[in-house]
Amino acid sequence: MRHCGTAGSRPEKHDVSPNAPRDRSAATVLFSALSSVTGAPGLIQQHTIEVRVRYSETDAMGFVHHSNYLNYFEMGRTELFRQQGGNYRNMELQGLFFVVVKLQLRFRKPARYDDVLTLETQITRSTPARIEHGYRLLRGTELLTEASSVIACVDRNGELQRIPDDLADLTSDA
Repeated sequence: MRHCGTAGSRPEKHDVSPNAPRDRSAATVLFSALSSVTGAPGLIQQHTIEVRVRYSETDAMGFVHHSNYLNYFEMGRTELFRQQGGNYRNMELQGLFFVVVKLQLRFRKPARYDDVLTLETQITRSTPARIEHGYRLLRGTELLTEASSVIACVDRNGELQRIPDDLADLTSDA
């Protein structure tokens, strides 16, 4: 499949219906993270980053304000994509965007200023136009927050697009 748009051209339309051919999952190639489904050896299934809570991220009680967890999850998704060779900035220059269409969080315990947190991000499911992620935010071994999100690929007009099979290659810095 070719890229979903070039400079000065109208993005190519793709069939993103549930009955669209699924001979090879775009997100499997994009993130190389569904090796348990595809059986491909040695591919990254999840990515982990550390986040130190900044003072500006806390509320009057000294806890991380709930809105900041969304930023942490964005960082996790971005770094997972980067580990697969992709680059969001380059993707957007090519006229493709990932938008959050669903987000669920479960807060178990609060994070506080200067805590060093570990964020685990993994791809849990994909379709031709959407990717689902799961997140676990920990302080040491203590689980603080669990979350899930669904992102969809759209063009500049906000129209749903099939994720190109070679998106990581199309957007790499190399």
